[in-house]
Amino acid sequence: MPYSQTRGGLKVKSTSPLGSKEQTSVYRLTDLPVNDRPRERLAEIGPQALTTAELLAILLRVGVKGENAVHLAQRLLNHFGGLVGLHKANFIEVCQQHGLGVAKAAQVKAAIELGRRMAIESAEERPAIHKPADAAALVNYEMSALAQEQLWVLVTDTRNRLISIEKVYKGSLNSSTVRVGELFKAAIQRNGASILIVHNHPSGDPTPSPEDIALTRGVIQAGKLLDIPLLDHLVIGGGNFVSLKERNLGFDP
Repeated sequence: MPYSQTRGGLKVKSTSPLGSKEQTSVYRLTDLPVNDRPRERLAEIGPQALTTAELLAILLRVGVKGENAVHLAQRLLNHFGGLVGLHKANFIEVCQQHGLGVAKAAQVKAAIELGRRMAIESAEERPAIHKPADAAALVNYEMSALAQEQLWVLVTDTRNRLISIEKVYKGSLNSSTVRVGELFKAAIQRNGASILIVHNHPSGDPTPSPEDIALTRGVIQAGKLLDIPLLDHLVIGGGNFVSLKERNLGFDP
């Protein structure tokens, strides 16, 4: 509803006819066959063609004894449950993984943070929000990693272009604890034309609760008085989202 595999093998020494392997060194990307080296493949066919493990291996550069960088990267992804899990993990947890340490962990966390910032940063070309998926794309990555419930306000201009994202509340949210006036503060200060509210369910289930619906109704009523309409209320959970407007929950049908 619009708003108005790792690749490559290990360098090994065979010790039996059945192919059991004795690991003899620390493995670098240059130990892989040329056609399997992530850096060379990225230069030849582009980053989009590489697996997540291969992209992560380029940051790690070297593996550990018995494990090349691609295998190490895949182990990290498996351990943390993919990139979202790596994003959620704190710095110490990443440092403690075999084969990492402070330098590599810092590189991984820095790369993930750059990806997060790129999703919301656009001074000259502010993203426009015309449908729920547009708004979800701006916040889903970061909100899906939050361990606590938070409520954010997206302030938009008359063309539904994003002005700012305001992180307003943290903790258990319901219609009685949220001060509705606070949700409009940034829009008034920044001359915003409308707002969207977004909050997460740390359980991973984005199904709106009765409290979520009651909060939506309260914000809609306040928006009418301030002439700053609520475009939507999204609930984020487990990488997915639900639009209360699409489901006519709290909004007039």
